[in-house]
Amino acid sequence: MEADPYLMGGMTMKKRRIVGFMLLIVLVAGHVYAGDFVLTSPQMDPGSSMGQEQLFNGFGCSGDNISPELNWSGEPSATKSFAVTVYDPDAPTGSGWWHWLVFNIPSTVHQLAKGSGNVEAGLTPAGSVQGRTDFGGTGYGGACPPQGDTPHRYQFTVWALDVETLPLDKDASGAMIGFFLRQHELGQAGFTLFYGR
Repeated sequence: MEADPYLMGGMTMKKRRIVGFMLLIVLVAGHVYAGDFVLTSPQMDPGSSMGQEQLFNGFGCSGDNISPELNWSGEPSATKSFAVTVYDPDAPTGSGWWHWLVFNIPSTVHQLAKGSGNVEAGLTPAGSVQGRTDFGGTGYGGACPPQGDTPHRYQFTVWALDVETLPLDKDASGAMIGFFLRQHELGQAGFTLFYGR
């Protein structure tokens, strides 16, 4: 019995073309989408070193511990809320280090003002929540890697979510918040900074 010349790997040529075309659409749409959703800060240049303002004050570091201004745009149209995280995947803990977690940011908000990480200042948007960092408290905790380590990466990310609120409070851990962010993520934008001492 001769093999059907139109069958390749159990799929007809017509089906292969359709699948290929669909993959092309997904790739192009993904590229356009990824380019639209952006996160920026006037205090920081992506890929540069963390400045004195954003460094932690404690653990042997003497920074100002001021969270930067963050601005974002181009989120997916179905976005119902945002979250912002700052994470160090290089911390010698086996699980990284959460430096800042803000969630339940209304979908109409596209900025966190400089200094919003100071909980007492009350600068975060109404309804938003600042979760517990790996320093043990809420609010922003700046960079402070161990002395002599290769510079760590600090990943600033804004998450577009498909729900208005997460069922969490300020005592939620970074791991728990991260779990819910991934469950409800429509997209994310971000940049990375570095710091070593």
